[in-house]
Amino acid sequence: MSSTPRRVRVRAPELAGAGGWINTGGSAPTLAGLRGKIVLLDFWTFCCINCLHVLDELRELEEKYRDVLVVIGVHSPKFAHEADHGAVLAAVERHEVRHAVLDDPEMATWRQYAVRAWPTLVVIDPEGYVVAQLAGEGHGHAIDALVAELVGEHEDKRTLHRGDGPYVPAEPPRTDLRFPGKVLRLPSGTLLVSDSGHHSLVELADDGVTVLRRIGNGHRGLTDGGPRHASLAEPQGLALLPAEVAAHVGYDVVVADTANHALRGVSLATGTVRTVAGTGRQWWQGGRTSGAAREVDLSSPWDVAWFGGRVVVAMAGVHQLWEFDPVGESVDVLAGTTNEGLEDGAVESAWFAQPSGLAISPDGHTLWIADSETSALRELTDGRIATAVGEGLFDFGLRDGPADRALLQHPLGVTVLPDGSVAVSDTYNNALRRYDPAAREVTTLATGLREPSDAVVVADDDGVYLMVVESAGHRVTRIRVPDEALSVPEQAHHTARPPVEIAPGSLRLAVVFDVPPGQKLDDRQGPATRLLVDASPPGLLLAGEGPGTELARTLLLDDSVTEGVLHVSAMAASCDALGPDGKPVEYPACHIHQQDWGIPVRQTPDGAPELQLSLATITPPDTEPSTD
Repeated sequence: MSSTPRRVRVRAPELAGAGGWINTGGSAPTLAGLRGKIVLLDFWTFCCINCLHVLDELRELEEKYRDVLVVIGVHSPKFAHEADHGAVLAAVERHEVRHAVLDDPEMATWRQYAVRAWPTLVVIDPEGYVVAQLAGEGHGHAIDALVAELVGEHEDKRTLHRGDGPYVPAEPPRTDLRFPGKVLRLPSGTLLVSDSGHHSLVELADDGVTVLRRIGNGHRGLTDGGPRHASLAEPQGLALLPAEVAAHVGYDVVVADTANHALRGVSLATGTVRTVAGTGRQWWQGGRTSGAAREVDLSSPWDVAWFGGRVVVAMAGVHQLWEFDPVGESVDVLAGTTNEGLEDGAVESAWFAQPSGLAISPDGHTLWIADSETSALRELTDGRIATAVGEGLFDFGLRDGPADRALLQHPLGVTVLPDGSVAVSDTYNNALRRYDPAAREVTTLATGLREPSDAVVVADDDGVYLMVVESAGHRVTRIRVPDEALSVPEQAHHTARPPVEIAPGSLRLAVVFDVPPGQKLDDRQGPATRLLVDASPPGLLLAGEGPGTELARTLLLDDSVTEGVLHVSAMAASCDALGPDGKPVEYPACHIHQQDWGIPVRQTPDGAPELQLSLATITPPDTEPSTD
């Protein structure tokens, strides 16, 4: 008889969110009303690249189990802008979310389910009990197996009800552009725009309005070919190759085809699109990071720029910069460790957090980087990364002044102005900001924009202008660069996510990982699990930092550092052991489960002596009943 204690089944708390419901046709679903269905809660926020990856993972499951599985997105904001209901509505449309979404700006449901990280998935059985909680990405196979098991169990018990869920699609308005991402000024003076919501590229006249041609068939996909046949998926960044390089490789523009995890090459003469880097599969920890460009997986490339004789790629999905050599047809890592945070220094040790915008200084010596999740403006010069503006993962706002106290909010774009200063598309502040490297000052150029995500400089006899991509406004807007910056009211924010109160001194950290049904740990290439711990500020940890293979360890904290952030990265490898028929699998598929947590903590005398994080917690069927 097993000595392992049985887990008590826990009734799923009811859903609550002050922002109301989206994609339900005006109804307000309840878990009580969904009894008989398997319910999957997806705790997400639209700034989070990992959350966007999970949305893609869920599409196949939603189709496969459409009459028994109800997916409900619980939108739990990190940034102040994400608490705006209109912004959540736009994000649901932008990312083609085809399930009901609860807008929970006060994070009431987040707290009810004791969620610690974006994204987190919670599976609820047809009787209303929580049967799994999984943090991070890569759990699609585990959820598939669990749902199949629940279907069989509850069909036998006659507690499963088939039929439609609460999802009611909304009809989007028709516009020439839909959530455009980036803009590139072509040698002819026209503008090439990544029309992300239409999965295509659009060439506009220099007025920023008149459509000259469209490249891509408008359907999400990864197909090469002519302008009417080729398909893309939420393209973003655009980079023009030098003429001599373009002549050699046969294409002029490199496109960051974000949701396809690929780079595409576009011939301006013919509109032909080809895949030049990436496999269409998402990169996971342990995968190759260099080699033949079309044989290495990428992860949500968000922007591209020609710098130092190669194409630099803002690889938002893994918090790094990569480089692509179009002539040698190879890729390699340029900067970053894949750890998420704000750490300066040599390129091999620096940390980023979803780098999303790139621009080159007039002398070609500096690469400017919009590091969106740290609300920071970073720079790469002479092999080192430095932060010009920004404080970290959880501090953001709208504040002008000296760079060491100025604040941004999730910027997605950077543009170098003729005088060498940098215009920042300060996306979640709905503003355009300017950083002066000489004075180390930040000012505001324009406000009232709708999620600006990029800009390009144009000049004529009347002065210097910026053509600004207003992504949520579905347009490109012409803005004169004023001689003097505007004065705007200051706002400073810290993430609304409450800190975890922990006991001073010694803290036991444990990451829970239950091997999914039908799988076993994969230790063929060494230890199957990995844990990496760090902290901000670094002085918070006296001992326990660094990598290891056990998913639990004791940390020693400096009790004089009362608040900070624990950075925890966990990974587990598993392989299929049994097939649907219960027999051993001859050629098993293997899976990586991973999550990075940034946990705000506060040391208090009454704090908890242990911090438990769930990478994958799955309750087996033979559990003890619980009281409601």
